[in-house]
Amino acid sequence: MAELRFGHAINRALEESMRADERVILLGEDIAAAGGPFGVTRGLLDKFGKLRVRDTPISEASMAAAAVGAALSGARPVLEIMFMDFMTLAMDGIVNQAAKAHYMFGAQGSVPLVVRTPHGGGISAGPQHSQCLEAWFAHVPGLKVVCPSSPADAYGLLKSAIADPDPVIFVENKALYAMKGEVPNEPFSLPLGKAHPLRAGTDVSIVTYGAMVHQAARAADQLASQGVSAEIIDLRSLQPWDEGAVLESLAKTHRLVIAHEAVEAFGVGAEVAARMADIGFDELDAPIVRVGAPFVPVPFAPSLEKIYRPDAEQIIQAVQRVMA
Repeated sequence: MAELRFGHAINRALEESMRADERVILLGEDIAAAGGPFGVTRGLLDKFGKLRVRDTPISEASMAAAAVGAALSGARPVLEIMFMDFMTLAMDGIVNQAAKAHYMFGAQGSVPLVVRTPHGGGISAGPQHSQCLEAWFAHVPGLKVVCPSSPADAYGLLKSAIADPDPVIFVENKALYAMKGEVPNEPFSLPLGKAHPLRAGTDVSIVTYGAMVHQAARAADQLASQGVSAEIIDLRSLQPWDEGAVLESLAKTHRLVIAHEAVEAFGVGAEVAARMADIGFDELDAPIVRVGAPFVPVPFAPSLEKIYRPDAEQIIQAVQRVMA
């Protein structure tokens, strides 16, 4: 095992994938010499050259169009969008072209494209650089959406995303880039669409993903001291998501709390809650409770951002509601 930071684990997955397959190329703003805004691709230009690690103009629409064209032409591009908020400028290429090409051309071709992009707050980046927009893309047929919570998951899921024949939106919480964790020294991959039962419990299921996994773990520790046994399911993949793992957990605990940093309204949690209310209704002993951000833009002021972002205390309060 090696202890790696979250960002370094992504870098290692990119390097190994590029060494294994010369079709893998990197595109993005300032990703070559600077390594991108968070230094994730640092050093790859020296190892693979400017033909495979390409700085692009500051035009997300053009970057997405070029990446889709490259994928359709036989390359396996990994496109970095500097902040998830800027995905708004790349929506045509990703949503109208990449997501639909396989279907529109009768499955005669694939679009092996990965779009890496950071979401979330915690660094006082303001309302245009802190949004969690993963639910937008999970709503689009043809796209896969992944959101890892640890260095090992980031490495293993990115290896699978790059090898996948379909377009994958790979969401990285920027507050996790400096997080350290153990990653096996030998290459490995993790399957897309499979959740990770992170912690066993008997009283309540907490379903979450990304950075909120760590808030859920803190909440579970505190709940344990109160005599409440909380099970944590890390979704890892948001589209497709592992309904079976969530239903299996619910069948054991009979109570469900869903937590994410994104705005609560119309979020991933709403879909999970709706499906469990449908296929898992007979297992429920209490209403499903969601934990998410309020329906306002992300504040810039650190004091307001701290209040805005969901935390362990809110998860504890949600658990207390379903246990009442």
